[in-house]
Amino acid sequence: MPFAQLIIGPPGSGKSTYCSGMHQFLSAIGRKSSIVNLDPANERTNYPCALDIRSLITLDEIMQDEELGPNGGVLWALEELESQWSWLEGGLKGLGALHLTDSYCLTLPSLYVSTLLLSLRSMLQLDLPHLNVLTKIDNLSSYGPLPFDLEFYTEAQDLSDILPHLLEENPVMRHPKFEGLNTAVIELVEDFGLVGFETLVVEDKKSMMTLLQAIDRAGGYAFGGAEGANDTIWQVSVREGMKGLNARDVQERWIDRKEEFDEMERKELEEEAAARASGVSGAVDGGDAGEGEEEDEEMEAMRREMPNSGVKIVRKQ
Repeated sequence: MPFAQLIIGPPGSGKSTYCSGMHQFLSAIGRKSSIVNLDPANERTNYPCALDIRSLITLDEIMQDEELGPNGGVLWALEELESQWSWLEGGLKGLGALHLTDSYCLTLPSLYVSTLLLSLRSMLQLDLPHLNVLTKIDNLSSYGPLPFDLEFYTEAQDLSDILPHLLEENPVMRHPKFEGLNTAVIELVEDFGLVGFETLVVEDKKSMMTLLQAIDRAGGYAFGGAEGANDTIWQVSVREGMKGLNARDVQERWIDRKEEFDEMERKELEEEAAARASGVSGAVDGGDAGEGEEEDEEMEAMRREMPNSGVKIVRKQ
């Protein structure tokens, strides 16, 4: 059975970048994938689309023919898609939602609280297996120090601790009405106990691997083989907790010691390039394999042992 991800999120959250990056990552580990574009305003894609709503209607056509603005045009396009549901229905088995949000929202308490509320609303309204993802984590270190460690934001617990920082952010927040509203929103999110966040750096293999593990668990891919296939090492390892990155690892790599790790990775890449150029494989400087090599071995192992996902790729001519 095919498994699908429904990618949602506000403008600029990294949806197109994610689709391109995940398509490349799945191809690298030998897992077939197809991309379906449901955004009539998405004029430029650097990835192949197996299905594209723009083959039915484009935003420019809607705005011109129906004399609508951009927002009205998108709503009109979704209504048109609903009327053409058979065009899409066959590909919606095993569907899970992935809600992307730019990690910049962590820099302001008010933005984070708004993100919590939007994430909760999406989870309740879509009624699908759902993951919330903070994207562009590698940019966080350039925004200045956060009042809490990353784990506080990803776990979304003890949210009352953020209320004093809301008051400091803007004097308007000290008005009793706003203070009461913020308290009510935080209590609402805590009462449901549903919201949490994964993290993502699209260019980082470990980050993509960790997120794919979470997606496979949420969507059920990890708990049963594709049609006609037995469980694979990937599925077994996901079930039994294959080592990925937790919030503390991400904090250390991309916030606390980003420059140090960037320099280490740069040197490793230079050493690997020198080793390849000299015809040496499997070692760097004649010693043990480095972290970059270990990651490549993991990618190669996954590429060999991943099952056929059951998804047929159809490329536009």
